[in-house]
Amino acid sequence: MTTAAGSELRALREHPFELLRELERRSRLALTGNPGEDAGTEEWVGIGLRLGSERFVVAREEVREVLMLPSTLTRVPGARAWMRGLANVRGHLLPIADLRAFLGGGETGTGRAARVLVANSPEFPVGLIVDEVYGFRRFLQRERVGECAPGVIRADRYIEGALRRGLEVWPVFSVARLLQSREFQRAAED
Repeated sequence: MTTAAGSELRALREHPFELLRELERRSRLALTGNPGEDAGTEEWVGIGLRLGSERFVVAREEVREVLMLPSTLTRVPGARAWMRGLANVRGHLLPIADLRAFLGGGETGTGRAARVLVANSPEFPVGLIVDEVYGFRRFLQRERVGECAPGVIRADRYIEGALRRGLEVWPVFSVARLLQSREFQRAAED
């Protein structure tokens, strides 16, 4: 470590949050092989999740919150099988949909790792059941790639590129595109 870099870190000793942020930034740059890169590199933040055996990432601004799977869901008569029902979340009714089942990947289990991503949409409030949430995933904008290999789960029409870091590829799943699709909006059986 150069003396200038060391003195920068020592200057942050009294500000632990900023020190951690700077250490994280430097670690990320070292991981991507560009340790001399400018600190102003734009970052993309998403929420990593698993559907079946496949991993995806959703833009942080498309998710309002992540919840445990509600213990009680009230089934809605006449709704499609992937529309699991309604849940009372802090006094508000929230429609809950099984995202993997909607995409044709089979029903999501109710195991301990299952979570509900609440879409950040005032127009279409809905919770999406996923198999697991990995938490925040941070990528540099230059790690974005245009295409990704098709997966087992038929999510292609909701994918907006991918993010690649090393050997890992994270397809970017668009909740906004899902909520706008006519197929998702037609939750009632014909």
